[in-house]
Amino acid sequence: MILSGVAATLQEGLPELSERMALRIRADVEAYRDESLITLESLRTSCAANADLILSHLRLGGTPDAGSARETGRLRAEQGVPLADTLHAYRIGSQLLWTEILAEARTRPDVSGDLLLTESAEFWSLSGLYAEAVAVAYRETAAELTSQGQARRSALVEALFTGIVTDRTLWEAARELHLPEQGPYAVAAAEVGTLGEEPLIGAGPALRRANLPSVWRLLPDEQLALIALPTPAAEDTCLRVLRRTRARVGFSPRFDSLRDTPQALRFARLALGGLRGTGPGVARFDDDPLAMVVAAAPVEAAHLRELVLRPLLDLPAAERSRLLRTLEHWFSAAGSAGGAARSLFVHPNTVRYRLRRVEQLTGRSLSDPRAAADIGAALLAVRDPGRAG
Repeated sequence: MILSGVAATLQEGLPELSERMALRIRADVEAYRDESLITLESLRTSCAANADLILSHLRLGGTPDAGSARETGRLRAEQGVPLADTLHAYRIGSQLLWTEILAEARTRPDVSGDLLLTESAEFWSLSGLYAEAVAVAYRETAAELTSQGQARRSALVEALFTGIVTDRTLWEAARELHLPEQGPYAVAAAEVGTLGEEPLIGAGPALRRANLPSVWRLLPDEQLALIALPTPAAEDTCLRVLRRTRARVGFSPRFDSLRDTPQALRFARLALGGLRGTGPGVARFDDDPLAMVVAAAPVEAAHLRELVLRPLLDLPAAERSRLLRTLEHWFSAAGSAGGAARSLFVHPNTVRYRLRRVEQLTGRSLSDPRAAADIGAALLAVRDPGRAG
């Protein structure tokens, strides 16, 4: 090889050469100045290995071995050095090495300028080949690390929602998921319409823009979100974002410890289950706590419905639906016959007549607070008044 003698000489002084390479790279590339990111010793080792790779090929020939270059790419990806900075550092090292090759070659009468010009093409071709090996190994490692990170994040999110956590796991989850270590937080549960389709699409970025950290979990029948609410106005902002998705969403009460995430998820699911109708909307657990209690105990609620409303539910469909709907509006109007009449578009006396009919059928007086509470709770257990029975 034309430059075999030059290469052999430079290999003898490789420790000093790699030191100068490392210092030059550290001076010129900002990411390499952070000792916590990459130590000077690690940088010297990579410089020596990559310089030796090229010098050995110039001295001995043969098929290029990109092993050291691939190792550099893998290591820098693991250390979190940006790829652009990694390749910039590699170019700086190659330029310094070529400068040293030129300086040594000029001391040798047998190496002419024409020969150097020919060898320069070989050198830079080899340098480009190794730089590509660095980039390929970096991207492969980065992709693997990303996949591992996503899997770990997914596992941490699952641990929070299921409650399979320790104090250490809670701290790790908060740190790795970029959540505050203390609340308040809330959980949202959204109904999935089509398998694999996110009902809350766009909500995550919108919450980030509002400085509300969140983590997400997509299940076959629902999408879950754990959302930090760091300011007094955060909940209102969060609810506005969720309503814009046009999804059906249940929203839990606020809570302060990540350890309480499973209970909050249960509350969010109950709120979703209690959301009336079939269209979009956001139901807060705290907006109707009695409805949530009824939803939380379906067996007991069914018994209450049978005990209190069975005579009414046995009526023909049209009358049953009319009386149940009147009760709904009367309770929504805080017990005002006039208010119920306005929303039903009937005369107040019509509402009063229907309420007396309910009292006769159930044997309970709506003027008795306890009896009214029984009827109200039983009414909540009737999911669809038009088809109840």
